Amino acid sequence: MAEPRAARLERERGSATAELIMLTLLLFVLALFAVAAGRLVTARLEVNNAAHQAARAASIVRTPAAAGAAARAAADGALAAKRVTCASRQVNVGLGSFRPGGSVTVTVTCRVKLSDVALVHIPGNTALSSSFVVPIDYWRSR
Repeated sequence: MAEPRAARLERERGSATAELIMLTLLLFVLALFAVAAGRLVTARLEVNNAAHQAARAASIVRTPAAAGAAARAAADGALAAKRVTCASRQVNVGLGSFRPGGSVTVTVTCRVKLSDVALVHIPGNTALSSSFVVPIDYWRSR
């Protein structure tokens, strides 16, 4: 026996509203995820930029001690200028071939809290790391 149309409509009443609410929540969560992923990519690009600036600064100075200090200062300045907050930051300067015609290698590692990157509280942290090698001008004087 077929169910009357009015009884069927009464039973399904409110299902469209529930579906709309669930769809809205899903879209909101997806939007938050997209924003968090975008901000994490931006932070990674800024760490890349900091490593590049640090390597360039280290390749310009004349002594290995000054190269290490210049690289650290350049990395700190680049990250601070872009408002990247690192829970811990490490700048490793490779000066093994610090001579005219050699190169300088700088690795910047920034441990970023995920709660700082996203708009909502996400537990944990991730390490963003980047290395750059910059040649030292062969014709420069000591």
